Amino acid sequence: MSGARGITLVGRDAPLWLAAAALRRALGPAGVAVRAVELPAEAGAADLYPTLPAIEALHNQIGIDEAALLRNTRGAFTLGQNFVDASGAGRPSFLHSYGAHGTAIDGGDFFPHWVRARHHGLGVGLDDFSLTASAALGGRLFFPDTDSEVYGRSDYGYHLPAAAYAKSLQAIARHLGVELFEAANITVERGDGIAALLLDDGRRIESALFADLTRERLLSGGDGFEAWDTPGDRVLRALAPRPAALPAYAEIRASEGGWTGLFPSLTHIHIQHVFSHALTTDEAALKAAEKIVGLPLGGVTIRPFAAGVAAEPWGGNVIALGDAACVFDPVHGFALHGLQLAIVHLLAAYPADGAGYEARRAEYNRVLRSHFARVADFQTAHHALQRYSGAFWDAARALPVPDELTHRIDLFTARGELPPLEDESLPPDSWRALLVGHGIIPQSWRPAADRLPPEEVKAHFRKMLGFVREAVLRQPTHDACLARILQPAHD
Repeated sequence: MSGARGITLVGRDAPLWLAAAALRRALGPAGVAVRAVELPAEAGAADLYPTLPAIEALHNQIGIDEAALLRNTRGAFTLGQNFVDASGAGRPSFLHSYGAHGTAIDGGDFFPHWVRARHHGLGVGLDDFSLTASAALGGRLFFPDTDSEVYGRSDYGYHLPAAAYAKSLQAIARHLGVELFEAANITVERGDGIAALLLDDGRRIESALFADLTRERLLSGGDGFEAWDTPGDRVLRALAPRPAALPAYAEIRASEGGWTGLFPSLTHIHIQHVFSHALTTDEAALKAAEKIVGLPLGGVTIRPFAAGVAAEPWGGNVIALGDAACVFDPVHGFALHGLQLAIVHLLAAYPADGAGYEARRAEYNRVLRSHFARVADFQTAHHALQRYSGAFWDAARALPVPDELTHRIDLFTARGELPPLEDESLPPDSWRALLVGHGIIPQSWRPAADRLPPEEVKAHFRKMLGFVREAVLRQPTHDACLARILQPAHD
């Protein structure tokens, strides 16, 4: 089967179908055929994808209806992740919420004014000035409107059960015209690059380009994957009963042996427990997870993971996407974010013809690795700055910190600034939530903040806090919102 102007994707589960649908939607009008070779599914009932707000843009590009997606997957919304110390170290919890903190004061950034006020005795935390953080901690969702958009960015992500998400995406991809091939295994026929794929039923698939989305890196090859140090290397996934009132955020509980994430969906709490096999056995990890969650666990699976990045995401005529390109530590739920970054940059670099092929490939590799490095820095900062107790967290603090990240943390500590870095995909408010959450209150602030008298700043703060309280009280609870979505549509 020939594919002179086509791309053939190999993978499984939601990443395969998300990539296939996005490529088909964008490239189909240009006459590019998109084929998907689906390997046996691995996603179980307990597997779930937490997403960042950016996924909504990709969903919109594909044509995914949000309400239908949540109905079909039995998923839920999320306004962020609440980090809680269950290790005994006594560290206060903090929320990494998906939205802005405060609104502009006198045309300038809010944050320096907050830092200055903290040094003069302000007892109001950063979260109190955030629409999304205040809503999440108050048991509500937050959907932006005209007034809130003027105040500041308010975003949300999703918690999407993996198997149902894959099923929904596959139906969309096939509707868009993606050609499906199923195979238990494949054989790679190599020439100058990959010449064709041989399926176990005897079919032979040729293609101009191939995309590898397999965790085994079947097309990309096992070599050329640069490992990243992480404190954990195994993840336990399980299901727990959902509470009567569904939280609008995930909770990440740090314990001596690792961390345990509680991710609400419509029907369950999906559990992720990450630990190190060098410190904990699988049996002990299960007991620890049960104790930390405090609920019965079912559907338990335990799998290894190895974080890292492909040395050359696009090599020859093979493009690595998803886990074949980059694996992040699961703690911040960046798996689909990494896939989205790769899809967006692949579409920008996709060759219309043979002209400039090598240059396009080289730029794709440079930009994508740089994007991945910025995201990995965020996780490294989390591990370096936390003060949880236990051997797992001691190992996390001992991990190397890149010089560029050290400079970023030092500059923020000195005067609350985040140096602009190329290829940054996480907003400044996420970095501020992380750094302040781990106890860094900048020692100084931009001098421009000193121009306003303290009483004028206090008046701005009072107005902001009043607006946040009133805006949040108008918002629905998570359960009320999902109940409306689940109601059948009427003509």
